[in-house]
Amino acid sequence: MAPTGTSTDVIVIGSGIGGLTASALLQKQGFSTVVFEKNRYPGGSCSSFQREGYTFDAGASVFYGFGENNSSGTLNLHTRIFRSLGVEVRTIPDPVQIHYHLPNGFAVAACHDRHAFFGALAARFPHEAEGIKKFYRELEEVYDILSSMPAGSLEDVIHLLSVGSANPLKTVALAMKSFRSMGKTARRYISDEELLHFIDIEAYSWAVQDAIATPLVNAGICLADRHFGGINYPIGGSGAIPAALCKGIEKFGGAIHYQSEVTEILVDNGEARGVRLADGTEHYAKAVISNATVWDTFNRLVVDARYRVDANRFLQAPSWFQIFLGIDGVVIPDGFDVHHVLVDDWKSYNQPGGTIYLSAPTILDPSLAPPGKHIIHTFVTGEYEQWRHYERGSTAYRTAKDEMAAAIIARTERILPGLSTAVEVKVLATPLTHERYLSRFQGSYGPLLKPGQSILQKPQNTTPIKNLFAAGDSTFPGQGVIAVTYSGVSCASYIARKFGKPLDALL
Repeated sequence: MAPTGTSTDVIVIGSGIGGLTASALLQKQGFSTVVFEKNRYPGGSCSSFQREGYTFDAGASVFYGFGENNSSGTLNLHTRIFRSLGVEVRTIPDPVQIHYHLPNGFAVAACHDRHAFFGALAARFPHEAEGIKKFYRELEEVYDILSSMPAGSLEDVIHLLSVGSANPLKTVALAMKSFRSMGKTARRYISDEELLHFIDIEAYSWAVQDAIATPLVNAGICLADRHFGGINYPIGGSGAIPAALCKGIEKFGGAIHYQSEVTEILVDNGEARGVRLADGTEHYAKAVISNATVWDTFNRLVVDARYRVDANRFLQAPSWFQIFLGIDGVVIPDGFDVHHVLVDDWKSYNQPGGTIYLSAPTILDPSLAPPGKHIIHTFVTGEYEQWRHYERGSTAYRTAKDEMAAAIIARTERILPGLSTAVEVKVLATPLTHERYLSRFQGSYGPLLKPGQSILQKPQNTTPIKNLFAAGDSTFPGQGVIAVTYSGVSCASYIARKFGKPLDALL
């Protein structure tokens, strides 16, 4: 029999943002929580790492949810959460969400100033000026509805009744919009194929799906909020967000244990009882929250085959090939925006490697690099199958990584001439890296909805196993830091009410 470890109210598997958010809110509400993390640092794909004086964002670098308006609602969640925890995360406003560089010489900056953004689109597509306004107004209506509703679990009947009674018309409107697609909505107002391609890349840039497959509600959160709450970058890099959540957890008496890998969720008679770690110790709790993907949770950590998740149940989000560069700062021209998306050919934008993402966060926060230097983080979608036959550390693996990196850097020189000769530090990551460090099935960033599915068909916080809950990008509303933050809030809300200590409202 394995040695016995701790007993607590709630165990959280993994220190991704969803799990940390749930842990922090529950701990503040009087529940005892313990987070087990396999790495030496928190945050998962929203973390930072250092190399030779540079601080790199491991994944995310475009952040919503730090707006300062004081209206209630499901948006500005980071502001509300950190205010509730009494923890500060200082940020820098970013005036441009993404600068797009597209085929046929089409370039446009999706900026915070909505009138400037709409004007730039109308200048390119004057015959679609009215349709542009009507389409983006649809997204703003979603934003307006969500801004007036408190965050909570869609599985919490009391929460739903409370929201519905306080906002009956908006609740009905949101329910109807939840069944609509971003792409199909766009086609009600717009017919120009190039403009529809742009709307596809607007969706693909954060949802990794075209607009037809992207729910209107998701689009309303991200593409409208950039013009209201705006995009903000945390000083010190993306790792500042999980660090602040950990500070909040510990402030109220919770614990995060690093280098503590969970290898099994203990299930007895259909109920989660705790977890077993790689060192053999068993730890028990009234509730367990898994921040792992749906496949890792039920096909690896839960050993009972009756709970296995069929691979065909969901579409699988791709993984990434990432390039982290420390460069001579002379390559960055004056006025260069922080975030960019490059598409060479509309026929291949949604194929592996077809779209290049690039960020240069040192434009906002120079402290992330030595004086006179900059960081470039550039990446493309990557498929696990392309890399799985390589042996980690082998010459063939290193050569394949270097060749792909050189090709991507060469394409990136379209907007940053001379980049290849300015590189001083280079770190490369493949889907195998994501699988190894983040314990993500095939390096994937979770399940995606199939075309035609409603966002309400996304897995929620409850699972088929009693007292086993889920947070993170495998759950509603999906991928993205603000989305997994919402999943953590809704998970904590559901658990708190279930165990008799409903969460206080986030103000």
